Amino acid sequence: MHFRRRIVDKISGFWMVTTMVTILLMPVIIGVGLYIKAQPLFEHNSVWDLISSSDWSPSKGKFGFWPFIAGSLYVTIFSFLFAAPICLFAAIHLTQFSSKRLVQIMYPVIDVLAGLPSVIYGVWGILVIVPLVSNFLAPIFNTSSSGYSIFAGGIVLSVMCIPYMLNMLIEVFNTVPVGLKEAALSLGATQWESVKHVVIRKSYPGIISAFGLGIAKAFGETIAVMMVVGNSVMSSHNPFDAGYPLPALIANNYGEMMSIPMYDSALMFAALLLLVIILAINLVFRYFIHKTQKQ
Repeated sequence: MHFRRRIVDKISGFWMVTTMVTILLMPVIIGVGLYIKAQPLFEHNSVWDLISSSDWSPSKGKFGFWPFIAGSLYVTIFSFLFAAPICLFAAIHLTQFSSKRLVQIMYPVIDVLAGLPSVIYGVWGILVIVPLVSNFLAPIFNTSSSGYSIFAGGIVLSVMCIPYMLNMLIEVFNTVPVGLKEAALSLGATQWESVKHVVIRKSYPGIISAFGLGIAKAFGETIAVMMVVGNSVMSSHNPFDAGYPLPALIANNYGEMMSIPMYDSALMFAALLLLVIILAINLVFRYFIHKTQKQ
């Protein structure tokens, strides 16, 4: 009986270690696979030329990825600027000030928003956000726009990210011990002062983690953004102009135009860029989390 338990224990330990190693190696395996597929592109172009050039002419063998990188960064930044304050203040209100009834109503709403397919957000963006940008927002800034723009993509993407970031922030604030807040109140702090100086400060690592995951998700989102961003290869600083994010480039063109030499390798390089940038975003936020935990 003792021998059998030892065998079961060793088998269980082996499978746990195997699954853990598999998960750790998965990003490496994906990255190596994408690099191998993109390798033919590096024989004719340096990596710096590929990411810094704006000349996108596949038929002429010119693959400049900067418009796509800039488009992805631009849309992600706008979505973060829209979503982060809303999520932060909504999570503070729901966990510190609101009634339990409101919280019970909000949880199903958040779950429904998180479960909606991205194509629904895209259709909503076409029907509501694109006309809003074209007819109202762009004229306010004395510019014209078709509505299919970086700004529209940022709004749609921010709405998509809200349920994920909000859910994480709510869980973060709920983990703060009630005793810490009560101690601040007993010392004469107001409700808001206790939230500001105790709850939020104690939650810094979790807030940073929620924002980091939200940005990483926003950067890789494809369908909804692709439907409203315009998909035009251009490097413009005007948010009311069209853009072309990296995920949209891959989704729009993979399987098409494969007769063009190096086009397949270029799309694999775009996927590799996505992987590297999202990895970099996560590493940066992990660094900030580490610094705030030490403080």
